[in-house]
Amino acid sequence: MSAAVMVDVRGVHKSFGRLDVLRGVDLQVAAGSVTVILGPSGSGKSTLLRAVNHLEKPDRGHVAIDGEPIGYRYTGGKLRERPEREVLRRRTGIGFVFQNFHLFPHLTVLENIVEAPVHVLKRPRAKARSSALELLARVGLAEHADAYPGRLSGGQQQRVAIARALALEPKVLLLDEPTSALDPELVGEVLDVIRDLARTGTTMIVVTHEIGFAREVADTVVFMDGGVVVEQGPPAEILDRPRHERTRAFLSKVL
Repeated sequence: MSAAVMVDVRGVHKSFGRLDVLRGVDLQVAAGSVTVILGPSGSGKSTLLRAVNHLEKPDRGHVAIDGEPIGYRYTGGKLRERPEREVLRRRTGIGFVFQNFHLFPHLTVLENIVEAPVHVLKRPRAKARSSALELLARVGLAEHADAYPGRLSGGQQQRVAIARALALEPKVLLLDEPTSALDPELVGEVLDVIRDLARTGTTMIVVTHEIGFAREVADTVVFMDGGVVVEQGPPAEILDRPRHERTRAFLSKVL
């Protein structure tokens, strides 16, 4: 890759009991690029995303963000596990947008976005509020600043969730099937926001089933199955000329 590597996944394994969910995953994501991960349910996509920000601790292997491991640090030439407080601090550089929004229902839209910069980054509340209003305008929801999440549509809630993730000014934004919980007519408004982020050079890893979106926005498409990366490359290569039968079989069902 010509650009600097922002996310570097090396030999990551993760098991739950006897179930091997990730089996030695390697993945490098260039700064400012969009990587879309495709694959059938149970292929390890979401677990990989959670391993990137150490919500799931790898059994083996490690993940580095901007050249520095998330859950570990080098001491005496060896990787040592970081204390939890350090992991939490490192995690602030990684935005995460979940399938089901995870907004605080008792806080207004604006308060949902302001809380993390104030309590995690120790920003003055007035500055955090000003930045939050700018983010709401960016995702097309400035007029809903004082509304509560329960009064918004699913698409609007997910756009608030994206604004909240951006409020911490992350180095990379992870989106785990951001449209899967939405009614079909609401999918477009969320994808439009993600397209805009891609145009501004936000480093993103997106797990999705939206093939058209992957073709349009991704710099790299990754196909996973059985806990491994089967193949990866530019959208035209993976979506139109896949090399592996597993990829071809998956695409034949979704295209």
